Amino acid sequence: MEERAFWLALIKVPGLGTAKIHALVNHFGRAETAWRAAPAEVAKVKGIGPHYTELFVSGRAGIVPERELETVLRRGMRVLIFTDPEYPQLLKQIHDPPPVLFVKGSLRPEDSRAIAVVGSRNATPFGRSAAGELAAGLALAGVCVVSGLARGIDTAAHQGALKAGGRTIAVLGNGLDTVYPPENRTLFRKIEEAGAVISEYPPGSRPDPRHFPARNRIISGLSRGVVVVESAEGGGALITADFALEQGRDVFAVPGPASSQYSVGTNRLIEEGARPVRDVQGILDEYGWPPGDAGPAGKKGRSKQSGPGLNELQKRIVKTLSLEPRNIESVKELTGIGPAQLAAQLMLLEINGVVIKLPGGQYILKRGSV
Repeated sequence: MEERAFWLALIKVPGLGTAKIHALVNHFGRAETAWRAAPAEVAKVKGIGPHYTELFVSGRAGIVPERELETVLRRGMRVLIFTDPEYPQLLKQIHDPPPVLFVKGSLRPEDSRAIAVVGSRNATPFGRSAAGELAAGLALAGVCVVSGLARGIDTAAHQGALKAGGRTIAVLGNGLDTVYPPENRTLFRKIEEAGAVISEYPPGSRPDPRHFPARNRIISGLSRGVVVVESAEGGGALITADFALEQGRDVFAVPGPASSQYSVGTNRLIEEGARPVRDVQGILDEYGWPPGDAGPAGKKGRSKQSGPGLNELQKRIVKTLSLEPRNIESVKELTGIGPAQLAAQLMLLEINGVVIKLPGGQYILKRGSV
């Protein structure tokens, strides 16, 4: 029987937990040996003791390892165990890596050049646009975009990476036989084709609020850095940022309007030392990653000065600007764009290094940006 069947059996023992599973396998050398060990031998494992020995012995009695493996394979998933060469090396470095990963799609060695893009489920138009633009820029530079498939910022990040022809990884807080949120079913399939959807939870695990904080440690663990685009005070994206700091990863944040409740968390992160994100190149420069001549799909990469491709609204705005200051009211009149949309697009242009905001609500084009 395959060794991975016994890893699957271990994670099904109620109450055993990640640390105890690693302790058992490290002690006995193999998951199968740990699974078959006598109670007296189990009790000798450091960190196990009488309580967990009894829990383990009683819990394994109703679990059939080969049946667990058959169930996963029948549902079209792959199983990565901690000792597999394909198991992500960055994730192995955190203090509580998942013993088992369930995978749909493919994980590649180059996915180690990854950045997580996360934020509020209740994203504003500005936040969704910023997440999509940043993810697209990262993808075109050959960087894998990691997020959590949640509504709002996560969805925009995955969509931005896919639109640019890049790779993206979605980390779920439930089994891979359930798509949550359900409206992301098509996006789930696209990510599976162009990257990977992964979870530490076995098939049959339903979405549970208790799972999502643990899921966030995997998002940051797979990544070199975490970009928080929008977050209210106490938002889930801040939990990901905390995990990133614990894991020695970098934390970036997109500054937002002081008046927006969804920028309170990101602005606070910047005050506490997170790196403000002005454009994609700032992230690439942090790691010495060149933009490259082509992205992962063979598309032309963006130069440091060109910034991300402009959408139609941004093109209309840029046409009204020059190296001479123009106030926002004039831009609104010339473009016919509503106040809220205009403010959001101008902020994106500022973040991506296309325009410069001056005191008094005036804007100019950044020299050489377009």
